[in-house]
Amino acid sequence: MLDQLKKDVCEANLALVTHGLVIMTWGNVSGIDRAKGLVVIKPSGVSYAEMKPEHMVVVDLVGTVVDGTLKPSSDTPTHLGLYKAFGHIGGITHTHSAHATMFAQACREIPCYGTTHADHFHGSVPVTRSLSRQEIEGNYEAATGVAIVERLKSIREGEMNAVLVAHHGPFTWGTSAMDAVVNAVVLEEVARMALGTVQLNHTVQAVPTVLLNKHYERKHGKGAYYGQK
Repeated sequence: MLDQLKKDVCEANLALVTHGLVIMTWGNVSGIDRAKGLVVIKPSGVSYAEMKPEHMVVVDLVGTVVDGTLKPSSDTPTHLGLYKAFGHIGGITHTHSAHATMFAQACREIPCYGTTHADHFHGSVPVTRSLSRQEIEGNYEAATGVAIVERLKSIREGEMNAVLVAHHGPFTWGTSAMDAVVNAVVLEEVARMALGTVQLNHTVQAVPTVLLNKHYERKHGKGAYYGQK
């Protein structure tokens, strides 16, 4: 079942290791088949060194396992919440990459200090609210998804492919599982750059709006001209 998507999701999970975004088993990638309403996700706690496409787990949009012998990632309810809320998402990545996680643990957005950031994210990468005691003690992973969806309501769809979960870490998404990984790679890099920028200049201000818009729109706007057609 969904053999190609299993292969794609497995490759995307292994790419997290290649790009140095995960250690141990800290992270997961999923992908969705919208036509079938099924999600393929990394199994919980399985070593990346041993991971194969056949280890991927298929779940429906309420979290029921429909194919696979292993338990799906413990973050599955968060992924499902995002898939149900945002129809343009084709893949989701969650990591604990060091610099992005530093901002998440500090409950701070990642400001857009320059054009490297603006090329990819239209403004500051947002951070969610903290979860309540009731949410943490209840359906914690589903509540995490709710907090992400709440935070993104005020942002135009497609303009932000990343979020920091307060006290926790980053989630990114994209048109596919591998596209979500690309966004995770860029997120970690702009977080590292932002931290270094603040260390060099404590009074630095965000990039001027006109420059932010120029760099974002030239790659992602209607009249985008970056790259090849």
